Amino acid sequence: MNRKQLIKAYIDFFKTKNHKEIPNASLIPENDPTVLFTTAGMHPLVPFLLGQPHPQGKRLVNIQKCIRTGDIEEVGDTTHHTFFEMLGNWSLGDYFKKEAIEMSFEFLTKKLKIPKEKLAITFFAGDKDMAPADVDSKEIWGDLGIPKKKIEPLRKSDNWWGPAGKTGPCGPCTEMFYWRSKKSVPKKFNPNRSTLATEGRDWEEKKQAWGEESHDWVEIWNDVFMQYNKNKKGSFTELKQKNVDTGMGVERTVAVLNGLEDNYLADMWQPIIKQIEKLSGKSYKGNERTMRIIADHIKAAVFIIADGITPSNTEQGYVLRRLIRKAIRHGRKLKIKNFTPKVTEPVFKIYNDYKNLQRNKKQILQELKKEEERFNLTLEKGLRKIKKMSWGRSMHKKISGKEAFLLYQSYGFPIEMIKEVAIETGTEVDEKGFQKELQKHQKLSRTATQGRFKSGLADKGQETTKLHTVTHLLAQALRQVLHKPDLHQRGSNITAERTRFDFNFDRKLTPEELKKVEEIVNQKIKQAIPIQRQEMTPEQATKSGAQGVFGHKYGAKVSVYTIGNFSKEICAGPHVQNTKELEKFKIIKEKSSSAGVRRIKAVLEL
Repeated sequence: MNRKQLIKAYIDFFKTKNHKEIPNASLIPENDPTVLFTTAGMHPLVPFLLGQPHPQGKRLVNIQKCIRTGDIEEVGDTTHHTFFEMLGNWSLGDYFKKEAIEMSFEFLTKKLKIPKEKLAITFFAGDKDMAPADVDSKEIWGDLGIPKKKIEPLRKSDNWWGPAGKTGPCGPCTEMFYWRSKKSVPKKFNPNRSTLATEGRDWEEKKQAWGEESHDWVEIWNDVFMQYNKNKKGSFTELKQKNVDTGMGVERTVAVLNGLEDNYLADMWQPIIKQIEKLSGKSYKGNERTMRIIADHIKAAVFIIADGITPSNTEQGYVLRRLIRKAIRHGRKLKIKNFTPKVTEPVFKIYNDYKNLQRNKKQILQELKKEEERFNLTLEKGLRKIKKMSWGRSMHKKISGKEAFLLYQSYGFPIEMIKEVAIETGTEVDEKGFQKELQKHQKLSRTATQGRFKSGLADKGQETTKLHTVTHLLAQALRQVLHKPDLHQRGSNITAERTRFDFNFDRKLTPEELKKVEEIVNQKIKQAIPIQRQEMTPEQATKSGAQGVFGHKYGAKVSVYTIGNFSKEICAGPHVQNTKELEKFKIIKEKSSSAGVRRIKAVLEL
């Protein structure tokens, strides 16, 4: 079974179970300050998981493109990917554990033809500080014919989801494992719970944690049951709206079903790997890690650029730059230069079902070419810097760990390259000191990343909701003041403290224009205008005059929020019920975001 066959089988199956297919959302989260990228299928559904009605109903299914950077350093092994696709089905207060597990079992055994003997299950073991054991899931799996010896209880770190922040929805999960070996299936599934590897760790690590058999047990699906709400005191109460959120990684599942121990041998990777082999004249065998990193990072870069991000030194642009430059460094190991646009060619063919890739192909190739040329110049500067550090030193004086790390951070030089040039110029590098500095930097990076993830589902509070609504007022006020009816959102980032709104406009706004925008927004706040929400088709929304995010892909039905006769927009929400709930609006900054795009930061003041 290949990528497209798996996706079609999954979507079609859940449609027969009355699920509505929803669009594949952008990799850039809309109005969510807590993450840089869409990291899971549930991410765009946060308002609906919290109770807001979804225009498509309570049963949903889709394939979602995702980017995860938390374990970017692990890319290069057989299983880690920066960009991946996640299949998911959701119940928003409709069916719960029994139906979800039964559908999962049916899809695995009837549609994917997996013998139930090759399945093993884990469930939440219970925690005295949290919630009782999830015996419901255990019993449901037993009723479906999974032997007791293959249903294992696991601790919180393995079978509990959330909350995404300090508070909010959370609950137990049940994971499905597949026996991929041709050897006889063991009668007992017996992971060592004290050292069980968590999701994302390599199979080799799982082998050490679980024993020899674990290498052949591979997790392929996870059903999450959002059953509880964690409050500020740390206690758990049952949710009124209980949700189901499931996830099946396409790359891993295709590899497993085809008996592959290396994901990069699957159909969504092989054409890219073969292109790298062709360009370098080298074989994948013996160069696996380097070729995997190039393939992974270039694929991720293609999708990020397609969703409107360009290389820069901040936020998503910085991640993109880092991915491209690391791919280029590894290309040098294979003795290839000016190769990034050529490596992308198979990506467009593999993912020809993503229309935005084809639509933005020219820009994607241009951005990759420009960044590679820019980085090649940086590398030349860095090489001169290393030589300058080395010349004139005695053989006994090394390039210090701090100096080596500066080269790594400023010019993107791996330690191997620094050592090679140092040896050529007659000196050495303090490699231990470099590793110390690198670990310090990685620790700081992890802390910063975790800080961005602290809010999650919980960050949909009153202040965020107010700023979400005022952003609609801001957008319409800008259209009026600038006499630009085709002004659209080009990006948005809302926290509890401020809103940041990017829009298409080609010059700096005058102080008079900014003042007029503020006046219009505050006038609408004072008018105490009720806000109405309606569900309609995208065609009806367009006919009614509703504004939408440019280039956005919508489902069969959308939510339209109307603020009197002033503003009408397609939006997922959340919003206040009346503009009188908002405080005084104030613009604190206006600047350029990128070519042809301006950025406004604004706040609500008492």
